[in-house]
Amino acid sequence: MATEVYRESFERRTKTVRYIRFLEGLADTQVGPIYLGMWGALAFFSYLLCVFITAIGFGEQVGYNPIRFLRELPVLTLYPPPPSYGLRMAPLQEGGYWQLATLFLSLTLVFWTIRIWTRAVANGLRPMVPIAFSAALFLYAAIYIIHPIWVNSWNEAPPHGLRGILLWTNHFSVKYGNFYYNPFHMLSIYGLLGSTLILAMHGGTILATLAYGAHREIDEIEKSDEGTHRSQLLWRWVMGFNATAYSIHQWALGFATLTAVAGALGVLFSGPVEPNWYLWACRAGITPAAQAACAP
Repeated sequence: MATEVYRESFERRTKTVRYIRFLEGLADTQVGPIYLGMWGALAFFSYLLCVFITAIGFGEQVGYNPIRFLRELPVLTLYPPPPSYGLRMAPLQEGGYWQLATLFLSLTLVFWTIRIWTRAVANGLRPMVPIAFSAALFLYAAIYIIHPIWVNSWNEAPPHGLRGILLWTNHFSVKYGNFYYNPFHMLSIYGLLGSTLILAMHGGTILATLAYGAHREIDEIEKSDEGTHRSQLLWRWVMGFNATAYSIHQWALGFATLTAVAGALGVLFSGPVEPNWYLWACRAGITPAAQAACAP
């Protein structure tokens, strides 16, 4: 019955496709198993522009030598503008490439989020995937956009490039008094490890009950059978509480969302709210063995 309703809904939707002229023939096409759509096409073109601008910036650094480009790719970096530019547009060689690449990267993520949302709605699904993805989007925005604007300098944002992002991570932690003492960073790691543990145990439970059909999760969620019952028993006996085939995914989503949201808050509050997390830890009594070092 559900299959027939879905098929009727799909046929009704496909009869009301709207085309945008400059993307006609592309905006409603399917690339392999992936439906592109207007928002998917916009995300694709925006990401191409981001990659193109980044490649031009990297190319200038190696004199457009393809051999040097491939050899030095892991260390090539597009840096944001110096602090003297604040939030102003900088020349291309002094951070302008980074600003343009970041602009199109941000648009790509926004377009892709809208694409996921519209695909969910078109298929009659709750938009839980784009809602979950928005947590990661919030973390990205906090690092690349909101925090730099709050402190009035694009220089606070990470560079583009493998070496650059790793150096920024270390530099940002040291600049604000060691991120290990940031309570929001602690919560973020807690969420990361929690979601990893829950998903690992969930996967192990499903594999343990394959013989009873627990791997057919969609069927088990709609109408629980022996596989789900035995899985729930295992969790109740081993963990001390009962997790259903549905609630385990809620737990994992909650922990994963906590990872991104807490991490974003930790970045946002670094500087404007707390300039030194180590001194904050001293005041909070987290480092009692080093009280002398904490004295102003």
